[in-house]
Amino acid sequence: MNNLNRRNLLILGVVIAVALALPFFRSMLDLYVNYQWFLSEGLSDVWTTRWATSLILHLVTGLFAFVFIFANLYLTSNVVKKALNYNAYAVNEPRLVALAEYIDPKHLNKIFLAISLFLAFIVSQVMSNQWPKFLLAFNQQEFAIADPLLQKDVSFYIFQLPVLELVYFVLSTIVVLTAVLLFIVYQAANTLGFGKLSWGELPRARYHLAAIGAFFFLIKAFGYQLDIYNLVYSPRGVAFGASYTDVHAQLPAFQILTVLAILTAIVLVFSLVLKRIRWALYSVGVLVLASLLVGQIYPNMVQRFRVEPNEFVMERPYIDMNIQFTRLAYGLDGIEQVPFSATNNLTANDILDNKDTINNIRLWDWRPLQQTYSQMQEIRLYYKLREIDIDRYMINGEMRQVMLAARELDTSALPTTAQTWINRHLIYTHGYGVSMSPVNEVTSEGLPTFFLKDIPPKAEADSVEIERPEIYFGEATDNYVIVKSATKEFDYPSGNDNVFTTYQADAGIPIGSLWQRLVFAAYFGDVRILLSKEILPESQLLMNRTIMDRLTNVAPFLRFDSDPYLVINEGRLVWIADAYTASSQYPFSQPTRGTGNYIRNSVKATVDAYTGEMKFFISDPNDPIIQSYQAIFPNLFNSMDEMPESLRKHIRYPEDLFKIQSRIYATYHMQDAGIFYNREDEWNIPRLVSGGDNNQLMEPYYTLMTLPGEEDPEFILMTPFTPAKRDNMISWMAARSDGDNYGKLLVYTFPKQELIYGPAQIEARINQDSYIAQNMALWNQRSSSVIRGNLLVLPINESLLYVQPLFLQAEQGRLPALRRVIVVYGERVVMEETLDLALQKIFGQSGLSGTGTPTRTTSPAPEGEESAVVEVTVSQLATQARQAYEEANERLKAGDWNGYGEKLQELERLLQDLERRGR
Repeated sequence: MNNLNRRNLLILGVVIAVALALPFFRSMLDLYVNYQWFLSEGLSDVWTTRWATSLILHLVTGLFAFVFIFANLYLTSNVVKKALNYNAYAVNEPRLVALAEYIDPKHLNKIFLAISLFLAFIVSQVMSNQWPKFLLAFNQQEFAIADPLLQKDVSFYIFQLPVLELVYFVLSTIVVLTAVLLFIVYQAANTLGFGKLSWGELPRARYHLAAIGAFFFLIKAFGYQLDIYNLVYSPRGVAFGASYTDVHAQLPAFQILTVLAILTAIVLVFSLVLKRIRWALYSVGVLVLASLLVGQIYPNMVQRFRVEPNEFVMERPYIDMNIQFTRLAYGLDGIEQVPFSATNNLTANDILDNKDTINNIRLWDWRPLQQTYSQMQEIRLYYKLREIDIDRYMINGEMRQVMLAARELDTSALPTTAQTWINRHLIYTHGYGVSMSPVNEVTSEGLPTFFLKDIPPKAEADSVEIERPEIYFGEATDNYVIVKSATKEFDYPSGNDNVFTTYQADAGIPIGSLWQRLVFAAYFGDVRILLSKEILPESQLLMNRTIMDRLTNVAPFLRFDSDPYLVINEGRLVWIADAYTASSQYPFSQPTRGTGNYIRNSVKATVDAYTGEMKFFISDPNDPIIQSYQAIFPNLFNSMDEMPESLRKHIRYPEDLFKIQSRIYATYHMQDAGIFYNREDEWNIPRLVSGGDNNQLMEPYYTLMTLPGEEDPEFILMTPFTPAKRDNMISWMAARSDGDNYGKLLVYTFPKQELIYGPAQIEARINQDSYIAQNMALWNQRSSSVIRGNLLVLPINESLLYVQPLFLQAEQGRLPALRRVIVVYGERVVMEETLDLALQKIFGQSGLSGTGTPTRTTSPAPEGEESAVVEVTVSQLATQARQAYEEANERLKAGDWNGYGEKLQELERLLQDLERRGR
């Protein structure tokens, strides 16, 4: 039986050892692989700084917790021994006597040692991801802005207060755990003694618990002081931050409670030492009662009976603080407001004078264009054009706004029989090329024209030619691949054959040695890495290939924009991702969901699509948070001046930041406390009804246009505002992206006494137009569906032009075609086949869009030839008029009255154009 028990104990010990060893082994494996990846990226110093800081925090926290817990448990060993001996010999029980002889301080201390180590390890895990807080606290930079309540620099709240709160939490946790353990041990000792060892007869326990209790209340006093600083985040008042009640009731309450906690600690020690247990109970009771009366009831009474009856007068100074610091925290303090008269007195000459704006009106909506790209440019099932990006390029000497998408590889789309390990990880390693089209041009079939298309990429201009079209790193490349193997990589399809290649860069993790293959086989759980004969000594492994994975792995302390975009830069493909520094610790600033209450677009990160090389450029050097991170990682960040000029031309104001700022500004443009309190002038982001979704907020949109009062076109991001609970437009905001104007925010405000149609009202007017409604109903019934594109609001001079494209999509295919353009100006609502025709119908002159030439269309060219630009002559117009007349008669004979009316309108337009040509 004894041998069996020993064997069972041995088996149990082995199982426990393996169970503990496996997580440790996995952790060491992850640590080694992570280091190898950072080393291959040339960022080993970043890994070392992070890992060393995290290790030091773990060790310091764990060591303190272990020493504190074990030292306190060690002090109980004599009491436990005495209690056990008293019990055993008092009842003369042989088993208890044997137990008492066995459990001497040496054995007991081993148990205490194991308990202390376990709890110390658990507590130290709190520090696992807290290294940024400590590094920032030790490398903090000043904001040079003092909070108006406690006169502390904002840097204290951003950098120091989070660390102090973390220290308070860890200390409180350790003391509470220790107190619970001591109570259990002493209670067990009392139980073993059959209650004959009362607490009064255990002086060591009395002194011991007195010291622990006093230490706890001293820590609690420290916590009350932290609560005072946290008043700058109070949600109690009408505005976020300290309110009248917080300053005049809650703050004094915390000061009183701090003093009472210290006195409680002192009284607790003396009362227990002097065996005055009631003193201890009274002191603790006074503190609990004070925390209830002074800390909760009194502030609530002040709020209800003093503040609420005269709320605005009481809260006005704190509303001012909230407005000032919210605008500072979100970078709204530098916004320039510009009056916009909205006179609606445009002429055809004004349209021609603003041809840079008109020629870059974005007719293609990214949603239907996504489907069109997929049908026309994915070429093979395993290619995916997932994301449509918007940018601007110099095309044949003219700045053009374009839409483009990367052709990434999706190995899951390979046939099931082809999804072998070699195909997925050695052969199909990368995507290939980019598709690019202008935002405002279509073929005669309503499909996009292309500046860049096909495989290999065919470019319409030298500025968008691609010398290195391979995409090894992208938005969808989520699997590892092994390059420079004995197997050639698939490069791109060419007719019935395929072209193969070998990776030329030296950017991966060396995997040729037996040790490396063993490590990565264990890491990925794939023994084929170890056994494959295709892996050569020079082979390299590419992992973390998704843009977001790479960037967040290097800089988890930054928040990255949800939409990285691709840039063609000197023949190479480069991803640009906007990164933010953010905090929830900015005093008096209104928080937003998921962001905190402070944000800056401080970094522009780039990732080379071929090599995966990452670079981080500081775009806001005035941000103290990024200054602190630069001090921590001096080799990680670069000055914006070091970004190549060709790449800097493509940086843009980030959409996620603009959304946050515009939503905050909708309320915080009100800087007068009285107007803010009454919400007299609150704005909203417009809601649209396209597609029947009444809850769809209008998305901000990029456009290339000449701002009012400026001479040159700029790439801007803009959004309109409407008054709260109303649909008319009150203003619009623009964020500039080019040159020295990058980052500047402008708000153009409309006269409040005039009605300026908002997007929802424009959509309502479009829906109410009988001609448009009739045609859309007809198209929706003919085995096709109508897709309404984004409604664009375009300021031109001191007027507004509204443009919405319409797409038709057949039920049998997913190839949306741009068939109509709706233009609204003043009281006119026009729908025509092209933007030029719509503008012509409103302003009475042709050639108002495109390049300013008469009605310009792009006709499809033979395979391999460039598209031809055709100028419509008088003879051609006459031919089109004759054709429209004949088609109208055919539809009349068929009883198609809708079609008959449509053709008559087309005939009328052609005749008007002929008349103008004649003049």
